[in-house]
Amino acid sequence: MSLLKNQAIQTALTGDWNTAIELNQSLLKEDPNDTEALNRMALAYTVLGKINDAKKTYQRVLEIDPLNPIALRNIKRLKDDGSAKDGPQEVLVKNIFIEETGKTKVIDLINIAQAEIISKLRTGQSIDLSIKRLKIFVLGNSSQYIGVLPDDIARRLIKFMKGGNKYEAYVKSADPNKVTIFIRELKRSARFKDQPSFLFLSEKGLSFKKSGKRKVIITEEPQDEEEPEESSE
Repeated sequence: MSLLKNQAIQTALTGDWNTAIELNQSLLKEDPNDTEALNRMALAYTVLGKINDAKKTYQRVLEIDPLNPIALRNIKRLKDDGSAKDGPQEVLVKNIFIEETGKTKVIDLINIAQAEIISKLRTGQSIDLSIKRLKIFVLGNSSQYIGVLPDDIARRLIKFMKGGNKYEAYVKSADPNKVTIFIRELKRSARFKDQPSFLFLSEKGLSFKKSGKRKVIITEEPQDEEEPEESSE
């Protein structure tokens, strides 16, 4: 990771949004098609209340990568929010939840614990991922059971984790019937250097010809997780 990119990520994590915009603009001078820099800049615009700039920036991402999951999700959120207009506004952003394509994922747990345990979880709380047999258990304080990852995602992460990848995880939201967590890749092993931890969107849906041009209807369904292939070290 370049020094400039690392600085851009860190300024976002610390909430220094104006500096984050400047640093990501510098990255874009080096590579105008850097979708990660564009997504970070759009988030900064959103937090600062520059909604029109945020929408335009997410649109630039989609012109480069029409299936970019972060841009698709956030531009939809901005368009659906009728109150989102330019100008000072209160925007709640948990900086630890800043997304990076292929390196982060928001996941709903399955087989969650009893309601009295879930009720004690707090947004932003650090949690542990523990491999047990062919599953990944999510544990809270004092190794208390919270839930497990879906099997398809667990299979993929188990191979990565056993191969040397490192991850961190946090509670994103919790209610008696649903727990959502956020996982971020911290370190990628050399053997998996070209393999993203998480797969996102695929072109699903219908396609048809209109006026001689192929039109693709894109859905936001997650792409099936596949087990990573081992590459030679």
